[in-house]
Amino acid sequence: MALAATGTLAAATGGAYAAGWGPFASGATPSDPAATAQARAFLADWAAGRMKEAGSRTTSPQQAERTLRNFTAGLEIDKPALTAATATTARAGTVTVPFTAKMPVTGLGTWTYTSKLPLRRQHDGTWKVDWTLSLVHPKLNSTDKFRLERDGAGTVEATGRGGAPLSGSTYPSLGPVIAQLGKAAGGGPRGAVRLVDRVSGESKGTEATFGTAPARAGDGPVRTTIDPAWQAAAEKALASKSQGKNAALVALRAGTGEILAVANSPSSGFNRAVSGTYAPGSTWKIVTSSALLLKNAVTPGTVVDCPKYLTVGKQFHNMELAEHRGATFAKDFTESCNTAFISLRDRLGDREPGDVAKKYFGVGHDWNIGIPSFDGAAPAPGDQTDKAAAMIGQGKVLGNPLTMASVTATAVSGTFRQPTLLPGTRGTTATTPLPKDVVDRLRTLMRATVTDGTAKGLADLPGDVGAKTGTAEVSEQEPNNGWVAAHRDGVAIAAVVEGGLSGSASAVPLVHDVLAAVPADRS
Repeated sequence: MALAATGTLAAATGGAYAAGWGPFASGATPSDPAATAQARAFLADWAAGRMKEAGSRTTSPQQAERTLRNFTAGLEIDKPALTAATATTARAGTVTVPFTAKMPVTGLGTWTYTSKLPLRRQHDGTWKVDWTLSLVHPKLNSTDKFRLERDGAGTVEATGRGGAPLSGSTYPSLGPVIAQLGKAAGGGPRGAVRLVDRVSGESKGTEATFGTAPARAGDGPVRTTIDPAWQAAAEKALASKSQGKNAALVALRAGTGEILAVANSPSSGFNRAVSGTYAPGSTWKIVTSSALLLKNAVTPGTVVDCPKYLTVGKQFHNMELAEHRGATFAKDFTESCNTAFISLRDRLGDREPGDVAKKYFGVGHDWNIGIPSFDGAAPAPGDQTDKAAAMIGQGKVLGNPLTMASVTATAVSGTFRQPTLLPGTRGTTATTPLPKDVVDRLRTLMRATVTDGTAKGLADLPGDVGAKTGTAEVSEQEPNNGWVAAHRDGVAIAAVVEGGLSGSASAVPLVHDVLAAVPADRS
């Protein structure tokens, strides 16, 4: 394979890294703690890019500084971690401190190796690192150096529905997703760190390799379930409606679990759409309502008062301190009344909401969607305050747009289908279907939320649109996150806007734009 040399070994990290002692593990106390302290200080300076200071801790300050600056030049090392181990003391009074070096190579992986720092006591009683090239790396010497070689043939190609080509340039949010799918298929970037002759460049050995064989060699691009129409609509909506805030969205087909769109704002970096860990807020009332309906603890017509406040260990309240005296459970759902739902906590066992989430909705199982994901959590509450919070999707309950799109799909179809990005993939998560009467009531409640409740912003859309909004508290100092989980004609969609204040104000307009842009029969 054609390898392009991108640089030579010579030196250190090039930028100023954060100082501190955090990366260095404590070892056994040597006979002279001052020697180990000097070794750790040397490693801390080296890791932080303070090469002059590191050099001053050695017996050859200028040579050490120059070597450390040049050691990783061209190797594209980012923020090395240097971890000291237990020191040993020789009879001659010298101290040796082993250490592990982890050198992250940008876009490839981590080059890990071990070496040793020799220290000698000086005439003035202080300790210095006894400078030698081999302490930087055991194979570093005056005739050899290191070189990074990258293989440019690791580019991953992907297609979506109908064989349409997908790329990060056309769909920015898919760039990280395609890279992860390619890596799982055995592709992605590849390269190596090699020991070479300083003069001739002849390779004398390979110190680290990154990546594997080309992705799906001979089998063509990686096939995905992404629908270009849904993905384009999601990308556009996030760009125009997120108002510069962190936001994410997932759309999937309720009948199969096939993921149609994954979008994030910003589009690069962390994939909060499938890996985020958020309190889902009142969108979780879909699960809580399911638990109550399964147990016949309420009916839509049951009167469940909705006061402004309710205290369970701490004071809970409704959005904008709303109250609906004499409200029915249906009204509580469509207006997203926190206090009403919390007042029903004693009608469910402590573990019941979490058990329903796992048994019927698959939450908390490992979904294996094709890329790393967080698949929700609904642990048992620690006390009654925890239980009250869990009733409204707060406290220890966690999810993301993937989780809540799947919850919505299960609620309106009756059966959990494991979400996936890879067509033809069958999930292994075992769940129990929801009874038809529970599904019918959930669909009715979600439809009423659109026609008469907090998701009225979706009411002008064609098709059978249902939804549940959510406003999730983050902390007393930070603004609430805005949520909505919706469905239309076999497609479930969920979105979160960090700091969006409320679901109605931030997430509903975003999802409205997506649904308006994709024809109702595109499912």
